[in-house]
Amino acid sequence: MPRKEQGWITFQTSEEERKILEEFCQDSQRTKTEILRELVRGLNKPQVLQASIPTKQPHSENYETPVQEISIPRKALKVSSRNILKGVVKKVVTGAVNCEVTLEIVHKVELTSMITRTSVEDLGLVEGEEAYAVIKSNDIVIAKE
Repeated sequence: MPRKEQGWITFQTSEEERKILEEFCQDSQRTKTEILRELVRGLNKPQVLQASIPTKQPHSENYETPVQEISIPRKALKVSSRNILKGVVKKVVTGAVNCEVTLEIVHKVELTSMITRTSVEDLGLVEGEEAYAVIKSNDIVIAKE
């Protein structure tokens, strides 16, 4: 039997909740442990959207654009790709427009991708953080001389 000091957590769920978790795991091709760890880690990182809403002040021809913070619940991202590899960001080389992001998938196996600088900032990609490589390809060509 697992001991508490080993980091095990046991909790009860309804049949419906178990089905939701199992379907999500199957769709995302991740384990229950990975999903639950991701949820726990996300608890201290609330997702906030800043929205600018133009308003016209009474007796004024000037428009003001106050910024409002709107809390948005997180939803699981569904993708058609079935090649989803979890890794750790090893390097981010920032350019003027694009960035080169390297993920270490397993020991000494790395994947590098060029993505926009805006995407790097929006995703919060920094060295040491977990991220996923999502690979979509119609052809994979293997050659030999």
